[in-house]
Amino acid sequence: MPREKGRTMVAQNRKARHDYHLHDTFEAGLVLMGTEVKSLRAGRASLAEAFATVDDGEVWLRNAHIPEYSHGKDNHTTRRNRKLLLHKKEIAKLLKETDASGRTIVPLAIYFSDGYAKVEIAVATGKRDWDKRQTLAEREANREAEREMSRHVRDRRRV
Repeated sequence: MPREKGRTMVAQNRKARHDYHLHDTFEAGLVLMGTEVKSLRAGRASLAEAFATVDDGEVWLRNAHIPEYSHGKDNHTTRRNRKLLLHKKEIAKLLKETDASGRTIVPLAIYFSDGYAKVEIAVATGKRDWDKRQTLAEREANREAEREMSRHVRDRRRV
């Protein structure tokens, strides 16, 4: 059977983009058990409360929920710590950036890239409530501008 090509999304953490200012992003491999891979291929995972830490030169994904595989005999623990595979330079950069006050490592997505399970992580700073309101106001203003432009183009075509 040929290896699959491209990128297949499994789970996204949309709330992270709303709650954090994202800085650098990294793509990391995941160390998984067989039943975890099967559960991910079925499209079942949640990154809602997940985060990553750097411990003793290794990066760990914590609190990510991958449910048990329904047909598995020796299933995995659903919220176990999973090791992330990164280069030493990337780990050093993560460690340096998270030493700064108020920064954390947030997972953004889990996906399969050419058959391998990957997780996209980002160094992030938490947003304040007024930052969130400002982001929503900017998004609404952009939508309104797009509506007006499309309305203007439609009106010109009718003439």
